Amino acid sequence: MKSALGLLASRLAAPKKVRDSHPIAYLFVFPYVLMFLIFIVVPVIAAILLSFTYFDTVRLPSWVGFENFITIFTNDVEFMQYVIPNTLKYAVIVGPGGYILSFLLAWLLAQLTPKVRTVLALIIYSPSLTAGVTMAVLWKVIFAGDETGYLNMFLMNIGVLNEPIAWLTSAKYLMPIMIGVTLWSSMGVGFLAMMAGILNVNQDLYEAGYIDGIRNKFQEMIYITIPTIKPQMLFGAVMAIVGTFGASGIGVALSGSNPTPQYAGQLIVNHIEYYGFTKYEMGYAAALSVVLLLVVYAVSRFAFRLFGSKDE
Repeated sequence: MKSALGLLASRLAAPKKVRDSHPIAYLFVFPYVLMFLIFIVVPVIAAILLSFTYFDTVRLPSWVGFENFITIFTNDVEFMQYVIPNTLKYAVIVGPGGYILSFLLAWLLAQLTPKVRTVLALIIYSPSLTAGVTMAVLWKVIFAGDETGYLNMFLMNIGVLNEPIAWLTSAKYLMPIMIGVTLWSSMGVGFLAMMAGILNVNQDLYEAGYIDGIRNKFQEMIYITIPTIKPQMLFGAVMAIVGTFGASGIGVALSGSNPTPQYAGQLIVNHIEYYGFTKYEMGYAAALSVVLLLVVYAVSRFAFRLFGSKDE
């Protein structure tokens, strides 16, 4: 027993000994660390610093302290009246909805034969490979606001509509269309990771579970599958969070304007782009991006607490 424990301890200590005796090994991670610093750390620090300034891209930034953040929460009517409600509605439906849908589809496909599973997984995954603008071109044709739009043409032919509806410029329909398009394309790498995790669960666990009293597939999923694939579930949750906020540009792509018509599909990312690249108020846009960063960080920490291990 002691010899086994000693062998295990020596193996765990081996990587540290290798690092200490071969410091050149650190060169293998240097390119990643360099790119991470250049494209992640430096821009984040720059955004935080700019958020405390007034910067119009022409004159040098001037320090204004917390004025931008005060303006966001007290004087920005569009932000409080439209952007926050739209973002919360979009995030609550698309984030958890897309995540649950990814898991359920991954679990269902895992029950099929390998050939059928491969074909269906490719079909489900393929929309996530398409850029948002390309998807917008497809959906803009379907939801075109005249008689040539596929949806209008279909509904008018069967007698549901007497005249075409401007789907993408209507405050009533734009947000539901955005949510539908995003869910359609949300089966990305998180979906593949969860399906891979499910396929690699030790089958002996299922046999032991049925001996201990599990009686159906639902109990099998709750008591064995989900606890076993927590790392993949965590990865899928993080990807869903990032995808939810990253795909928000679909509203501008669909409607063709920023701000969106009557601010119906205006999300926080669109608000940042509007102030940064239309009004050239880079300091204010940076403050909005810091608010978004804090929101994403808070939601990500919640996901880590939900699916991460206790020692993380």
